[in-house]
Amino acid sequence: MNTALVSSPCFCFKESKRLEQIRGFKRTELCARAEKRNNGSNIVGEEDKKIRRRNALISGFLMASSLSLLGCTGEALAVKQGLLAGRIPGLSDPDERGFRTYRRPEDKSGGHGVGWSPIIPYSFKVPDGWEEVPVSIADLGGTEIDLRFASPKEGRLFVIVAPVRRFAELDDATIEQIGPPERVIDAFGPEVVGENVEGKVSSMETAEHSGRMYYQFEIESPHALITATAAGNRLYLFNVTGSGLQWKKHYKDLKEIAKSFRVV
Repeated sequence: MNTALVSSPCFCFKESKRLEQIRGFKRTELCARAEKRNNGSNIVGEEDKKIRRRNALISGFLMASSLSLLGCTGEALAVKQGLLAGRIPGLSDPDERGFRTYRRPEDKSGGHGVGWSPIIPYSFKVPDGWEEVPVSIADLGGTEIDLRFASPKEGRLFVIVAPVRRFAELDDATIEQIGPPERVIDAFGPEVVGENVEGKVSSMETAEHSGRMYYQFEIESPHALITATAAGNRLYLFNVTGSGLQWKKHYKDLKEIAKSFRVV
Protein backbone atom coordinates (compact mmCIF):
# COMPACT_ATOMS: atom_id res chain seq x y z
CA MET A 1 0.00 0.00 0.00
CA ASN A 2 1.47 3.28 -1.10
CA THR A 3 1.41 6.13 1.40
CA ALA A 4 1.31 9.73 0.09
CA LEU A 5 3.38 12.19 2.06
CA VAL A 6 1.74 15.64 2.32
CA SER A 7 3.83 18.54 3.59
CA SER A 8 2.32 20.65 6.33
CA PRO A 9 1.24 24.17 5.09
CA CYS A 10 2.77 25.65 8.24
CA PHE A 11 6.04 23.85 7.62
CA CYS A 12 6.08 24.99 3.98
CA PHE A 13 5.46 28.61 4.96
CA LYS A 14 8.22 28.59 7.57
CA GLU A 15 10.59 26.84 5.18
CA SER A 16 9.79 29.40 2.47
CA LYS A 17 10.47 32.29 4.83
CA ARG A 18 13.73 30.68 5.93
CA LEU A 19 14.86 30.21 2.34
CA GLU A 20 13.87 33.78 1.48
CA GLN A 21 15.92 35.09 4.37
CA ILE A 22 18.92 32.99 3.39
CA ARG A 23 18.68 33.83 -0.29
CA GLY A 24 17.85 37.52 0.11
CA PHE A 25 19.26 39.12 3.24
CA LYS A 26 22.11 36.71 4.07
CA ARG A 27 23.32 35.88 0.56
CA THR A 28 26.30 38.19 0.65
CA GLU A 29 27.44 37.04 4.07
CA LEU A 30 27.00 33.35 3.27
CA CYS A 31 28.91 33.68 0.02
CA ALA A 32 31.77 35.40 1.76
CA ARG A 33 31.97 32.69 4.39
CA ALA A 34 31.72 29.91 1.80
CA GLU A 35 34.54 31.44 -0.19
CA LYS A 36 36.61 31.64 2.97
CA ARG A 37 36.05 27.95 3.73
CA ASN A 38 36.64 26.80 0.17
CA ASN A 39 39.89 28.67 -0.17
CA GLY A 40 41.07 27.66 3.29
CA SER A 41 42.03 31.29 3.77
CA ASN A 42 41.99 33.37 6.93
CA ILE A 43 41.43 36.59 4.95
CA VAL A 44 37.97 38.09 5.41
CA GLY A 45 36.43 39.49 2.23
CA GLU A 46 35.58 43.16 1.86
CA GLU A 47 31.85 42.42 1.88
CA ASP A 48 32.19 40.50 5.12
CA LYS A 49 34.11 43.40 6.65
CA LYS A 50 31.38 45.85 5.62
CA ILE A 51 28.69 43.63 7.13
CA ARG A 52 30.58 43.31 10.41
CA ARG A 53 31.23 47.06 10.62
CA ARG A 54 27.60 47.82 9.88
CA ASN A 55 26.33 45.36 12.49
CA ALA A 56 28.79 46.70 15.07
CA LEU A 57 27.67 50.28 14.44
CA ILE A 58 23.99 49.37 14.71
CA SER A 59 24.55 47.41 17.92
CA GLY A 60 26.56 50.25 19.45
CA PHE A 61 23.90 52.81 18.54
CA LEU A 62 21.08 50.73 20.02
CA MET A 63 23.03 50.12 23.22
CA ALA A 64 23.89 53.81 23.62
CA SER A 65 20.28 54.82 23.01
CA SER A 66 18.99 52.33 25.59
CA LEU A 67 21.49 53.43 28.24
CA SER A 68 20.68 57.06 27.57
CA LEU A 69 16.95 56.49 28.00
CA LEU A 70 17.42 54.39 31.12
CA GLY A 71 19.70 56.98 32.69
CA CYS A 72 17.54 60.01 31.98
CA THR A 73 15.33 61.45 34.69
CA GLY A 74 12.04 63.21 34.03
CA GLU A 75 13.74 66.51 34.63
CA ALA A 76 16.43 65.78 32.06
CA LEU A 77 13.83 64.79 29.48
CA ALA A 78 11.82 67.98 29.97
CA VAL A 79 12.22 70.63 27.30
CA LYS A 80 13.04 74.12 28.48
CA GLN A 81 10.15 76.42 27.56
CA GLY A 82 12.43 79.23 26.51
CA LEU A 83 13.72 77.16 23.59
CA LEU A 84 10.30 76.48 22.12
CA ALA A 85 8.46 78.68 19.65
CA GLY A 86 4.69 78.75 19.32
CA ARG A 87 2.60 76.66 21.66
CA ILE A 88 3.55 76.60 25.34
CA PRO A 89 0.99 75.72 28.02
CA GLY A 90 0.02 78.72 30.13
CA LEU A 91 -3.48 77.90 31.37
CA SER A 92 -4.43 77.53 35.00
CA ASP A 93 -6.93 75.02 36.35
CA PRO A 94 -10.59 76.10 36.13
CA ASP A 95 -11.84 78.30 38.95
CA GLU A 96 -15.18 77.84 40.71
CA ARG A 97 -16.95 79.45 37.72
CA GLY A 98 -15.19 77.27 35.17
CA PHE A 99 -12.87 80.02 33.89
CA ARG A 100 -9.17 79.41 33.33
CA THR A 101 -6.49 82.10 33.41
CA TYR A 102 -3.89 82.24 30.66
CA ARG A 103 -0.59 84.00 31.42
CA ARG A 104 1.96 84.38 28.67
CA PRO A 105 5.19 82.59 29.69
CA GLU A 106 8.06 85.08 29.89
CA ASP A 107 10.38 82.94 27.77
CA LYS A 108 7.81 82.15 25.10
CA SER A 109 8.42 83.27 21.53
CA GLY A 110 5.45 83.92 19.31
CA GLY A 111 4.42 84.43 15.71
CA HIS A 112 6.13 87.81 15.54
CA GLY A 113 9.30 88.49 13.59
CA VAL A 114 12.88 87.78 14.61
CA GLY A 115 14.91 90.30 16.55
CA TRP A 116 12.30 91.61 18.98
CA SER A 117 13.11 92.36 22.60
CA PRO A 118 11.25 90.29 25.23
CA ILE A 119 7.51 90.88 25.47
CA ILE A 120 5.99 92.01 28.77
CA PRO A 121 3.62 89.15 29.71
CA TYR A 122 -0.15 89.51 29.53
CA SER A 123 -3.05 87.49 30.88
CA PHE A 124 -6.76 86.90 30.30
CA LYS A 125 -9.51 84.49 31.30
CA VAL A 126 -11.39 82.01 29.13
CA PRO A 127 -14.11 79.46 29.95
CA ASP A 128 -13.00 75.85 30.18
CA GLY A 129 -12.89 74.35 26.69
CA TRP A 130 -10.91 77.13 25.01
CA GLU A 131 -7.57 75.98 23.61
CA GLU A 132 -4.49 77.65 22.19
CA VAL A 133 -4.15 77.54 18.40
CA PRO A 134 -0.66 77.45 16.83
CA VAL A 135 0.66 80.70 15.35
CA SER A 136 3.42 80.86 12.74
CA ILE A 137 5.32 83.69 11.06
CA ALA A 138 3.31 82.85 7.93
CA ASP A 139 0.00 83.63 9.68
CA LEU A 140 -2.36 85.43 7.31
CA GLY A 141 -3.18 87.88 10.10
CA GLY A 142 0.38 89.20 10.02
CA THR A 143 3.61 88.56 11.88
CA GLU A 144 2.47 90.70 14.82
CA ILE A 145 -0.14 88.15 15.96
CA ASP A 146 1.39 86.71 19.11
CA LEU A 147 -1.32 84.27 20.21
CA ARG A 148 -4.56 82.64 19.11
CA PHE A 149 -7.19 80.84 21.17
CA ALA A 150 -10.47 79.26 20.06
CA SER A 151 -13.52 77.34 21.18
CA PRO A 152 -15.60 75.44 18.62
CA LYS A 153 -18.76 76.41 20.50
CA GLU A 154 -18.12 79.95 21.70
CA GLY A 155 -15.74 81.84 19.42
CA ARG A 156 -12.10 82.78 19.02
CA LEU A 157 -9.56 85.41 20.02
CA PHE A 158 -6.11 86.66 19.13
CA VAL A 159 -3.53 89.04 20.53
CA ILE A 160 -1.59 91.52 18.38
CA VAL A 161 1.65 92.82 19.87
CA ALA A 162 2.95 95.66 17.69
CA PRO A 163 6.10 97.78 18.12
CA VAL A 164 5.18 101.29 19.23
CA ARG A 165 8.00 102.77 17.15
CA ARG A 166 6.08 101.78 14.07
CA PHE A 167 3.92 104.85 14.64
CA ALA A 168 5.42 106.86 17.54
CA GLU A 169 8.88 107.67 18.95
CA LEU A 170 8.22 106.24 22.43
CA ASP A 171 10.28 103.78 24.48
CA ASP A 172 7.97 103.39 27.48
CA ALA A 173 4.55 104.05 26.05
CA THR A 174 1.10 104.36 27.56
CA ILE A 175 -2.08 104.05 25.55
CA GLU A 176 -2.90 107.68 26.35
CA GLN A 177 0.35 108.79 24.68
CA ILE A 178 -0.55 106.91 21.55
CA GLY A 179 -3.86 108.72 21.35
CA PRO A 180 -7.44 109.04 22.61
CA PRO A 181 -9.85 106.11 22.12
CA GLU A 182 -11.33 107.52 18.91
CA ARG A 183 -7.93 107.87 17.27
CA VAL A 184 -6.77 104.42 18.39
CA ILE A 185 -9.80 102.57 17.06
CA ASP A 186 -9.79 104.49 13.77
CA ALA A 187 -6.11 103.73 13.28
CA PHE A 188 -5.97 100.12 14.44
CA GLY A 189 -9.54 98.82 14.14
CA PRO A 190 -9.14 97.98 10.44
CA GLU A 191 -5.95 96.04 11.24
CA VAL A 192 -7.81 93.96 13.81
CA VAL A 193 -11.09 93.21 12.00
CA GLY A 194 -9.81 93.43 8.41
CA GLU A 195 -12.04 96.29 7.26
CA ASN A 196 -12.95 99.90 7.92
CA VAL A 197 -14.67 100.37 11.30
CA GLU A 198 -16.03 103.86 10.68
CA GLY A 199 -19.66 103.99 11.87
CA LYS A 200 -19.45 100.42 13.24
CA VAL A 201 -18.24 101.15 16.80
CA SER A 202 -21.26 100.56 19.03
CA SER A 203 -19.52 101.26 22.36
CA MET A 204 -16.29 102.81 23.60
CA GLU A 205 -15.10 102.63 27.22
CA THR A 206 -11.97 103.18 29.28
CA ALA A 207 -10.85 101.29 32.38
CA GLU A 208 -7.80 101.54 34.63
CA HIS A 209 -6.22 98.54 36.33
CA SER A 210 -3.07 98.73 38.47
CA GLY A 211 -2.25 102.14 37.06
CA ARG A 212 -2.53 101.06 33.41
CA MET A 213 -5.24 102.43 31.09
CA TYR A 214 -7.23 100.14 28.79
CA TYR A 215 -9.49 101.17 25.91
CA GLN A 216 -12.41 98.82 25.23
CA PHE A 217 -14.42 98.83 22.00
CA GLU A 218 -17.34 96.86 20.61
CA ILE A 219 -17.70 96.56 16.84
CA GLU A 220 -21.14 95.74 15.40
CA SER A 221 -20.11 94.12 12.13
CA PRO A 222 -18.14 91.96 12.05
CA HIS A 223 -18.80 91.18 15.71
CA ALA A 224 -15.70 92.02 17.73
CA LEU A 225 -14.66 93.11 21.22
CA ILE A 226 -11.31 94.91 21.15
CA THR A 227 -9.17 95.84 24.16
CA ALA A 228 -6.18 98.12 23.58
CA THR A 229 -3.33 99.13 25.88
CA ALA A 230 0.42 99.81 25.76
CA ALA A 231 3.43 98.79 27.84
CA GLY A 232 7.15 99.25 27.27
CA ASN A 233 7.66 99.61 23.55
CA ARG A 234 4.59 97.56 22.59
CA LEU A 235 0.97 98.22 21.68
CA TYR A 236 -1.34 95.35 22.72
CA LEU A 237 -4.57 94.70 20.80
CA PHE A 238 -6.78 91.93 22.21
CA ASN A 239 -9.62 90.85 19.93
CA VAL A 240 -12.51 88.53 20.86
CA THR A 241 -14.92 87.54 18.12
CA GLY A 242 -17.40 84.90 16.98
CA SER A 243 -20.04 84.01 14.42
CA GLY A 244 -23.52 85.50 14.59
CA LEU A 245 -24.87 82.45 16.44
CA GLN A 246 -21.91 82.34 18.85
CA TRP A 247 -22.31 86.05 19.53
CA LYS A 248 -25.97 85.61 20.33
CA LYS A 249 -25.56 82.56 22.59
CA HIS A 250 -22.27 83.41 24.34
CA TYR A 251 -22.06 87.21 24.32
CA LYS A 252 -21.84 87.41 28.11
CA ASP A 253 -18.80 85.09 28.26
CA LEU A 254 -17.15 86.78 25.28
CA LYS A 255 -17.59 90.15 26.96
CA GLU A 256 -16.03 88.83 30.17
CA ILE A 257 -13.07 87.44 28.24
CA ALA A 258 -12.50 90.83 26.58
CA LYS A 259 -12.62 92.72 29.90
CA SER A 260 -10.24 90.30 31.60
CA PHE A 261 -7.21 91.23 29.48
CA ARG A 262 -4.25 92.60 31.48
CA VAL A 263 -0.60 93.36 30.84
CA VAL A 264 1.16 92.09 33.96
